[in-house]
Amino acid sequence: MGWLSGKSRWLRGTDMALIILDRDGVINQDSDDYVKSLAEWIPIPGSIEAIAKLSQAGYSIAIATNQSGLGRGYFQQSDLDAMHQRLVALVEAAGGSIDHIAYCPHAPDDGCACRKPASGLIDTIEQALGVSAKGSYMVGDSLRDLQAGVSKGSLPVLVRTGKGERTLAKGDSLLDQAQVYDSLEAFSTALLAKECC
Repeated sequence: MGWLSGKSRWLRGTDMALIILDRDGVINQDSDDYVKSLAEWIPIPGSIEAIAKLSQAGYSIAIATNQSGLGRGYFQQSDLDAMHQRLVALVEAAGGSIDHIAYCPHAPDDGCACRKPASGLIDTIEQALGVSAKGSYMVGDSLRDLQAGVSKGSLPVLVRTGKGERTLAKGDSLLDQAQVYDSLEAFSTALLAKECC
């Protein structure tokens, strides 16, 4: 399901430079008990500023997040909306913007096509922004994030925040393809330095 779409920015002629982010563990602190309320939604230091800087540099920012706590009844739609409104407001206050938020509300056994590692959320982002995710960056803290991105031709980026260290410990072969950074902030700093120089 899509929550928000905004005006797209374009970079390098007609090619959109797209970055797709997982939410929990990448942008905000994760919890094994689910992030269930606005009070529990706590940004990881530097993540909001990182999104703003990437946005300012011309990247379109989309979020693809599994939110099965909604389907499990752990929180309500209004709670999820409040978290996303806070996220958007913080990024805008930092001088950036988010182009689209796509989320899957389903529980794992619902058999949906949107829950990562399925590609449905990225399909939604492509449709909302009118672009292909091929060649974009998919930034996540779990294998399912990277699997969803790679299935659409995105470049996998793993951050060590959230479940990132646990993911690295699994030693999956997909990790051989991934760029690994300490945080979203570290990824954005490295990417923008590469773009500049």
